[in-house]
Amino acid sequence: MILGGGGLIVLGMGDDDGGGLLPTSLSGGEKAKPAGPSPEELARIERAKRAKQLDAALKLVAAETPDFSVALIDKKTGQTYAYQGTTKFDTASIVKAQILACELLKAQDADREPTEGEMALATPMIQLSDNNATTELFEHLGGKSAITKCNKRLGLSQTTVNKAWGLTKTTATDQVKLLSKLVDTRGPLDADSRKTAFSLMNTVDDTQDWGVPAVANPGETTTVKNGWDTRSADGGLWAVNTIGRVTSTDGSVNVSLAVLSHNNQSMDSGIELVEKVAKLTREHLKY
Repeated sequence: MILGGGGLIVLGMGDDDGGGLLPTSLSGGEKAKPAGPSPEELARIERAKRAKQLDAALKLVAAETPDFSVALIDKKTGQTYAYQGTTKFDTASIVKAQILACELLKAQDADREPTEGEMALATPMIQLSDNNATTELFEHLGGKSAITKCNKRLGLSQTTVNKAWGLTKTTATDQVKLLSKLVDTRGPLDADSRKTAFSLMNTVDDTQDWGVPAVANPGETTTVKNGWDTRSADGGLWAVNTIGRVTSTDGSVNVSLAVLSHNNQSMDSGIELVEKVAKLTREHLKY
């Protein structure tokens, strides 16, 4: 039926037309799914945007400061971030967290708890950054070769152990891997070992409670191991490093963070630099 003059036009409406199907938009059938990114995709895009903003902020800092690198793993969102993350730096005393992990693994392998003698060395090594205790424990574990083998179990592929342990070379990316292993329920460290590592790195001496803890908000929990040293090879300038974790009881914050630096004019200026970089990660990545 065709009606002229602007009237209704109906085509193919006979008895054998198969029902005269109309578009779903007119028939009231299933609605088309809205186009556009999912909430997860929007979140990913936002995280990428924030990372670019952090890149820009760190480049401004790098133009006026000694060399530094930073890496981060946000377990809540799954985001990873690195700036100069594969550039190698001397560990100085942050290697002590690595040595602690290896001691705990050695005890696990023997199906025992760490001995009183081992803990008598590990405790001041972490809480006070005691060098003599570190040297004794390093040798007790088997020195360079043993720690190198242990590193493979910890996934540290960018860390080169030196027999003078403070001159071990590492990257910020490797250090956040280590921090993650210290809390990974599916990793090589069992529950008791993870608890021991947390207890020691959560109770460092007040004079060494700088670096990563500077980014924490009130009520949040931190762990930290810092490193600082001068080298004649660097003209007496300072290497200053900080590694650690920031968490909240409600699970909204669960971050591993490492900032490494060298060629600082003083220890204090190095601390100022690594804390500035650490704070920028929180400001821009919004964890």
